[in-house]
Amino acid sequence: MNARILYVEDDPNLGFATKDNLEANEYEIVHCTDGQEGWDTFQKEHFDICVLDVMLPKMDGFTVAEKIRAVDQHIPILFLTARALLDDRLHGLRLGADDYVTKPFSIQELILRIEVFLRRSKTDDTPTPNDSMPLRVGKYLFDFQKLMLTLNGSDHILTFREAEVMKYLAERPNEVIKREDLLKAIWGDDDYFMGRSLDVFISRLRKYLSGDPNLRIDNVHGVGFRISW
Repeated sequence: MNARILYVEDDPNLGFATKDNLEANEYEIVHCTDGQEGWDTFQKEHFDICVLDVMLPKMDGFTVAEKIRAVDQHIPILFLTARALLDDRLHGLRLGADDYVTKPFSIQELILRIEVFLRRSKTDDTPTPNDSMPLRVGKYLFDFQKLMLTLNGSDHILTFREAEVMKYLAERPNEVIKREDLLKAIWGDDDYFMGRSLDVFISRLRKYLSGDPNLRIDNVHGVGFRISW
């Protein structure tokens, strides 16, 4: 089955062109033109990924993403934003978005970002032997395929990006991991904006792992990070 994408964009010209191009690449697109319609549609139908504009009438993209993430930790959320301010982009990531594309964008760039998430989706991807084996991380059990951290019988569902960063760190305990290596492994880029995005995900993981006082993700000044337990 073709991947189903919830696409929320109020600009009629951009919305039509993007929908048309994505459908030409064999995606099934449900296009909504305001945030409230997008949220209502999400509650009624199944989607594989959400692509949200930030500046939307009736309900902005940040609010839509926050509502989606409150009820579904698995589905990837990708922001389309014309906003140049880094703080706006980071705000979206803190709400639980997985990535963003800055307008103007090429359709090829958008498709590449979408494909990254769909390939790594547990519904569309066949687990490799390494990915199918849960990892012991301190007192936690980390299941990459289920995007799940478990401690004392209590489960926490991660987003796709959180799980990717967690996996990269967890497979390299006590190693000093260079920031640029981690960025390129997850994002394929090590520019300034992606570096700040990574800091958001590291901060979120530290919060989730706080139940084990011996488990630490340390900053190694000028180099990167080290996880230890």
